[in-house]
Amino acid sequence: MRLLLPTFVTMVAFAANSVLNRYAVDAGYADPGSFAAIRVLSGAIVLIALVRAQGRRIPPLMAVQRLIGAGTLALYMIGFSLAYLTLDAGLGALILFGVVQITMFAAAYATGVPPTPRRTLGAAIAFGGLIVVLGPSGGGGGGLTGAVAMAAAGIGWGFYTLAGRKEADPLAATAANFLLALPPVLAALFLFGNVSTLAPAGVVLAVLSGAVTSGLGYALWYSLLPRLEPSFAAVIQLSVPVIAVVGGVVLLGETVGLRFALGAVLVLGGIGFALTTGRRT
Repeated sequence: MRLLLPTFVTMVAFAANSVLNRYAVDAGYADPGSFAAIRVLSGAIVLIALVRAQGRRIPPLMAVQRLIGAGTLALYMIGFSLAYLTLDAGLGALILFGVVQITMFAAAYATGVPPTPRRTLGAAIAFGGLIVVLGPSGGGGGGLTGAVAMAAAGIGWGFYTLAGRKEADPLAATAANFLLALPPVLAALFLFGNVSTLAPAGVVLAVLSGAVTSGLGYALWYSLLPRLEPSFAAVIQLSVPVIAVVGGVVLLGETVGLRFALGAVLVLGGIGFALTTGRRT
């Protein structure tokens, strides 16, 4: 129970990234590529400053663990940004967290720690709720290229989460990951991006996403991962799209109906079912 509150705070931070990104792009304050580059750069600066202020050191950048963490983080950032050039937000979130769940459950089986039947059923219920909430209602915006990019982002985030379970110093590790992820994200910006729009408001939103909800949020997530089972970490992340939709309603004036209410009940109910033991104590 002591892990539930910080885990929930982390999920809110993850959802805030979607809201900030959506607002910046939809309002015309920033193009997706510029937003991603500023997000990674600001996250690296803040995290490195925090590590230095505490008298700690950035871990060796060329270690295998570091390259895995940075590589999977860059894959997530690049895939996420490219996907939202063609995908609508709902379909993109469904693909992202569906692939994250599949990746982490597959890794759990491969490492000999398969989810319990109760957790598997709870994840299936929650994933069904995501389909209800986020599934296209007919002719939804998308495209094969965007879907592939978002699936790649989901694989990257799934393995980034798994890699974090082995970190001894989550804050320093996250700082190093952001620093190493910056070159490939910048390269992708110039190779695949379309730097067309960048207003001061877009810079502010990207910095907030990178420094706070990404940098500090990911550091908190890394600190929790060693105490979480992979299947638990996979299931709990299914709450992020629902939280993001709530944020869109409250902060962006978006509207939802009965379909969202039903889907939210399924997602939260599935998570609650997966997290309980089913035994009286």
